[in-house]
Amino acid sequence: MQRRQFLAAVAGTGLAGFANALEPSRLWLAQAATRSPDVIFVPTPNRVVDRMLEMVKVTAQDLVYDLGSGDGRIVITAAKRYGARGVGVDIDPERIKEATANAKAAGVAGKVKFIQGDLFETDISAATVVTLYLLTSLNLKLKPKLLKDLKPGTRVVSHAFDMGDWKPEKEDYVDGSNVYLWRVPPRTA
Repeated sequence: MQRRQFLAAVAGTGLAGFANALEPSRLWLAQAATRSPDVIFVPTPNRVVDRMLEMVKVTAQDLVYDLGSGDGRIVITAAKRYGARGVGVDIDPERIKEATANAKAAGVAGKVKFIQGDLFETDISAATVVTLYLLTSLNLKLKPKLLKDLKPGTRVVSHAFDMGDWKPEKEDYVDGSNVYLWRVPPRTA
């Protein structure tokens, strides 16, 4: 419900009007919070994680966003091995709890955080590296957001799935999986 609609619904109706106007908002929030994941959680094998981070040349200056972060292994590895900061985004609250516990156990809880949220709605503009293990259809749906929200030069790396006509800068094959690297191009006028 838009703020203007909400205020119009409440205007002149007292507390009963306020409660009635609020109820649809509660329903919407409950639905948004319980949207199911777009893919099932399948962890990226550690050798593939290593190759993904090598391909994007992660450094301590990077802020790595993992969209659909699952157990947190990609941002945890980036923090532990390279000193990078990391943000994992996952819609599943159980994955967020697991990833947070894993970061604490790995000793990098001060360098990484995990956000329960929709990867299509999350602000990713601060990222210098984005990692993905989604389906090609989801990568294609996410591509306009990546190109719009990320700064030119930001590296994007995907395990197994490509981005259609956005040709990768580099491609590798590790333990039966493709790994793709793109760089956000300069903006055109």
